[in-house]
Formats: sequence, structure tokens, C-alpha cells
Amino acid sequence: MDDLEKWPEIEKAATGKRRELVLQGPAVDKRVSSNGGLASAIYSLTLLNYLEVSQCPSLTELHEDIQHLTNLQSLILCRNKLASIPNVVANLKSLKVLDLSVNNMKVLPEGITQLKELNTLNVSCNSLEVLPEGLSQCTKLSTINISKNNITGFPADFYSERLDLLSTLVASDNSIDRLSGDIHKLPALKVLDLSNNKLSEIPSDLSDCPKLKEINFKGNKLNDKRLEKMVNGCQTKSILDYLRGKGKGRQGEDGGDVDGGRSADRGKRQQQRKKKEKVADEQDEVDELNKMVVRVLHVSDAPTALTVKVSAEVKDVRPYLVCCVVRGMNLKSGNALKRFLVAQTKLHDDLCGKRTIATIATHDVQLLKTPLIYDVKPPTQLKIVPLARKEMTAVELIRHLQLEADELRKQKKRQNVTGLHKYLQILQGKTLYPCLVDAEGHVISFPPITNSDKTKIKKTTKELFLEVTSATSLQTCKDVMDALIVKMAELNKFTAEHQEEVGSDGEGDTPQEPASSCETSSELIIQQVRTVDQDGNLKVVYPSKTDLSKDVSNLTVIW
Repeated sequence: MDDLEKWPEIEKAATGKRRELVLQGPAVDKRVSSNGGLASAIYSLTLLNYLEVSQCPSLTELHEDIQHLTNLQSLILCRNKLASIPNVVANLKSLKVLDLSVNNMKVLPEGITQLKELNTLNVSCNSLEVLPEGLSQCTKLSTINISKNNITGFPADFYSERLDLLSTLVASDNSIDRLSGDIHKLPALKVLDLSNNKLSEIPSDLSDCPKLKEINFKGNKLNDKRLEKMVNGCQTKSILDYLRGKGKGRQGEDGGDVDGGRSADRGKRQQQRKKKEKVADEQDEVDELNKMVVRVLHVSDAPTALTVKVSAEVKDVRPYLVCCVVRGMNLKSGNALKRFLVAQTKLHDDLCGKRTIATIATHDVQLLKTPLIYDVKPPTQLKIVPLARKEMTAVELIRHLQLEADELRKQKKRQNVTGLHKYLQILQGKTLYPCLVDAEGHVISFPPITNSDKTKIKKTTKELFLEVTSATSLQTCKDVMDALIVKMAELNKFTAEHQEEVGSDGEGDTPQEPASSCETSSELIIQQVRTVDQDGNLKVVYPSKTDLSKDVSNLTVIW
């Protein structure tokens, strides 16, 4: 029987009815080793939608009871020593993300083909020789990574129009010796990586993939030495143009009934392709213009990643907190900073219910003194330098705001007030106030009222620390943070598109300097941040793979 005292993460997930659980690293691996596997209690956490067990070399098998976690949307089992996965994984009908990378698997269970909601499959860095037949039944697949295995080819049904959402196929460092001309039946394919395999030919039919933008065939010994030279140094468009030309040449040389029929079929396809090519190109241009890219850096990839410790006392005041770091947000150009602040205010008024549901705060990472603690303080002891004000206690700040509100009412002869004044009632009756405190003991955030002038963002800010707090729920924090990041991506895209405009366009105050290449990119990079309890146990990591998954058609999230 499991000793749950050794598995506090599982116990807290059960008592707190949590939907995410992350177990990783040497301490967890030691428990897995002594227990002979994962604690059986983990399979009773039926509310989980995100489960990660990683970096545990002692984990060699997964119990069939995994089938009970039917609400799972993401199952991350990377960097272990798993030799197999039970076929009952087919019962995880809600699963969208399955990551089995860096294990010891030689075969995948047929049950994977029954996962109708699966959109991301990562089985890279294993010892697989084949993929299961029937993978085309996973019609929502958009990303497949099978790199660094021993795979020799794709299943017969793989080149299927049923996989009409498959946009990324990474199959590098395998032993694949043939790519079928039926590859053109994957209409959404944009990225194809078959580098370092055993291909001798690249089918000319590849040029009929209407959306293909990025291909990699380096490290293959091709019979066509000109083509081999091209794949080692040329751009995708040049290679596809060359393949298209080869296809036309072959069509003219083919003879006989069989070859003639094949030529006619190919000629018909080419005519159809030409008719659709212009429309497809125009649509791709629109897609490219509208595309917003968010790249997520996993917390394990950054040894010095920020961590926020949460004190037990916040439980009865404002218990929920979600944080992350954002890079690549261009606040320098034109009126970009003002647009961002206006967008934040609109989120506060709408989605955050005038801060009664949740509160957003932003900080300049370079001005943070880490580590950070989310804590509570009595109003008389909470000292902060509010935005555009001098240092004062929370009591003094609230008194000032109340006086200002009264004066505004008199001047404007109306009851409604604006600015910080409209949030004062949220704190009424509280004996302790929530606050985010830096390593030097300075309060840098006092939700839902204000954050510190010491860490405020400016036009020169290159990295932002975002925090969302709430007294409602953890999911509320995540929903608000998702919306904030989507809005930041939209603003960054807008800024990038207007980089070349002069600052005197009616919004900026001064002419713009030429933008550097990094400033013209609209891609945002989100660094995960963990919040932990006082004992260092994980409370939440944001973003997880179930976050930023809202149906925003032009948002691409790269993990």
C-alpha cells in the first residue's frame, strides 16, 4: 500500500481537487524506485487534465490503471525509461497531447490510434522501428515528432486525406528509405523534416503539397546529386520548383499504358494544382499576415528560472496566483507601451470584472530582486511605492485614495469615480492585505490596488514579469493570463507591421529609429514560472500544455 506521506504532491492534488500534477526530478525518481513505480493513488485523481511525470529513470512501466484518468488532455511522460505503454491508453478519449519522448520504447500500443482528440504526438528519442497502422484515424493530429528512432518507413494508411490537419511532421534521424509520392495527400503539411535518413529519391509529387513551407532532407544520399546539393544548401521554394520541373519532364518521357495512365493522373493533378495554386498562395499570404506566434520555454530548460513561493496565510485572503515571463514584447516603438497599458485596463474592466474577479500586474524583470514571495501583511506594515507616488503604507495609500475620490465627486458632482479609486471597496473588511514581496523585503505588488513604481515597465523594458491574482479560482487566473498573452501577441503583431511608419502618425511623439531585426519580429517567448508552497511543493506552473489552447485560429503555440 502506498505511503502517501512520501507523495505529498498526490495528496495535495486529491484534497485540493487539482487538475494539474507535475512529478519530476531526482527526488521523485527515488520514490519511484523504492515504490516499484508510481504510487497507485495517482490513478484515483480523476479530475486531472494535465499529468507530467518526467526525468525519472526508475520509471520503466505504466500501470493499466492510467485508463481511469479519463479527463486527461495532456500526458507528458518524457525523459524516463519506459519500455512500453499499456494499450488501455485508448480509453483516454479526451487526450490532446501525448509526449513519450526520450524513453526506451520499441513499439507503440495500437490503442494510440483510438485517440480521436489527439493533436500532438511526440515519441522522439526512443527505439521504435514502426508506427502503428491506423494512425490516420487520429484525424485531429497536427504535429507528429518521431525523430531519433529506428523507423524504416510510414504505415500504408499514413498518407491519408483523413489527416487533413497535419501541419508538422518531424522524422529526422531514422532509417527511412522511401517517401511515397502519396505525401501530396496531406493537404495541410507545412513543415517536413526527413534529415539524416536513408532516402535515395525525393518524389516529385512532394511539390503538389499546397502549403509546404519548410523542408529538410539534409544527410540523405540522393541519387540525383544536383538535388542532393540543393537540399544541403537551398531554400524550400527552390527545391520544390526543381522537383516540379522533374515531374513535368518525367511526364513527357513516360510511355506504355501503366506509365501513361500514371502520367495522365499526374497531369490532371497538376492542372488542379495550378487552378488552386493562386488561391492557396493568396490564402497563405493572409495566414502569414494574421499569424501570431507564441513560443513556450519549459521551466526545466532554464536552471535559473523564476519561482514564486506562496505563503500559507494567503489562503484566506487572495489565494490564487499565476505568473510567467514574456520576452520579445516591443514596447519601444511609437505608442506601443500606451496601447499595452490601455489593453490591460480594458481587460481589468471586462474579463476581470473591474478587478473583483482577478487583477493583472506587470513588472520589468531587470528590476526584480528574486526570489519572490506571495504573502500577506497587516495594512499598517505593508509599505509600497505606488505608481507615480512616494512610499507609504497601505493605510496611508487607501486614505489618500478615499480623499481623492471624495474630492472628485464634489468637483464632478457625481457618484462614480475612476482610476484606482473604484477598487477601494474590494478591500473593505480585510485585516490582512495580499502582496508580492521581493528578496529585499520590498512590496512590488499590492493587488487589487497597484504595483510598485520601482518595477514598473517602460519603453525600454525587454522582459516582462506578469502576475495574475484572484480570490475566485486558479482557472480564473489562467483564463485571464491566456487572454492577456493573446492580446500581447496581437499588439506585438500590430507594432511589427507598423515599424516602418514614422512616429508622427498621430500616435507617436517622435520619429522612429530604424528597427533591428529582433524588434521587427512579432514572436513572443513565454518562460514558464512555477509557484510553490512554503515546502517547495509545486502549486502550479504556467503555461502548461493545457493553457493557451483556446480556439484562436491565428495563434500558433510552439512547445
